[in-house]
Amino acid sequence: MTIKNELLKGNDFLRTGDLSMAAVIFLFKPLEGVDRQDPKRAQFIFKRSQELNDLVTKFQRKELKVEPLAYFAALREIKARLYER
Repeated sequence: MTIKNELLKGNDFLRTGDLSMAAVIFLFKPLEGVDRQDPKRAQFIFKRSQELNDLVTKFQRKELKVEPLAYFAALREIKARLYER
């Protein structure tokens, strides 16, 4: 699933190449798409909201606690989305 460039203009979306951050966000927010335009680095795309901003801040500060099996399931799903065509 990829999103067309015209939908990505502005600050409506958070884009991250960090697989672990993407998996944590995916536990709470839906993945909007994967941008594979750069063959060396894919970007995971999430719709921006205050909840998402708070989640990213907590992730960066190492203040999040998640259930390990849920995290690994999210990581597996994120990887599946990354490699699907």
